[in-house]
Amino acid sequence: MIGFIGGGNMAEALIKGIKDQSGGALGSMDIFVSDPSSDRRLLLEKNYGVRTTASNTEVAAACDIIILAVKPQNMDAVLGEIAGLVDGSKTVVSIAAGITLSFLASKLKTDRLIRVMPNTPALVQEGMSVLSVCDCFAGKEMDTVRSIFMSVGTVLTLPEKYMDSVTALSGSGPGFMAFFVEALTEGGEKMGLSGSDASELAVQTFIGTAKLLSTGMSPEKLRRMVTSPGGTTEAGLKTFSERDFFGVVEDALRSARARAEELGRGR
Repeated sequence: MIGFIGGGNMAEALIKGIKDQSGGALGSMDIFVSDPSSDRRLLLEKNYGVRTTASNTEVAAACDIIILAVKPQNMDAVLGEIAGLVDGSKTVVSIAAGITLSFLASKLKTDRLIRVMPNTPALVQEGMSVLSVCDCFAGKEMDTVRSIFMSVGTVLTLPEKYMDSVTALSGSGPGFMAFFVEALTEGGEKMGLSGSDASELAVQTFIGTAKLLSTGMSPEKLRRMVTSPGGTTEAGLKTFSERDFFGVVEDALRSARARAEELGRGR
């Protein structure tokens, strides 16, 4: 049985992904979710047919795979609640930013620990999830966990030392990209387009560009395809270069990584 402690948006995305799978590692898995909100529990029961409870300990006791889908600041309290119910037969997966494998190992009596950084596009099954695994982890449960996150997008496995950088790039990346789309939309409005037209133009351009890049075309090649000598794209890119656009993006990533490191300090 798969258990979720926390039934928020990311948990819901994963539950939907699991439910949408037919057969395979997830085909026969039951789902049990704990959440303090009665409204949230009712929504999950109604929309996905899962069993829910207000009790974290009920989920920890009943489930073989426990996904900790709570905020980093709540992790200490949750681990304190469930520690006595987690033994070496259980696999624990944390999707909380900054929560390290060593911190989980210090609180729980199991070697089956996995740290995952998913991102928001998992809500539409287009997520990017990066897994880091405890060195002593072994077992078929790893395949099941990988399948859970593959049900909402793409999965990459990396050493934990890269997780703060991953958090900055793919975890925070959707927010950065949305910010850029906001800027395109606002710029279009200031040039006389209606808000709805500017938004449609910006969003569809973003979607189409992402699909082109997903074919394997490099960003540099696509940029060169669009950029005619002396043309409009070249003029716009010159402004970006003059404002050190690459430097601004690097600084934003470093700021996000630094915050991830702060969240994980002592954890």
